Amino acid sequence: MESMNQMEVVGRIRADLMSLTGTRMRLRANMGRSKIVEREGVLEETHPSLFVVKVEEKRERTARVSYSYVDVLTGTVELTHPDSGDSVFPWLN
Repeated sequence: MESMNQMEVVGRIRADLMSLTGTRMRLRANMGRSKIVEREGVLEETHPSLFVVKVEEKRERTARVSYSYVDVLTGTVELTHPDSGDSVFPWLN
């Protein structure tokens, strides 16, 4: 990964997520001020600068949350497989 610039890494993250559309995953997002949100959901859409995950809320409700690919690059958002706990991007670590 040392030889890739940030734009190439963001492009690879986007490409990997495009191939995972419809896949169930666990996300952990650092919302600042010591607030960390952990949710599980399905990757619903990818767009040029962000991706959308449909997550389960309390009482069988769903919500859609979106994050940028840069959030993944900086570690603000971590995506893992719900069963194994392995990172969706093992090459990024």
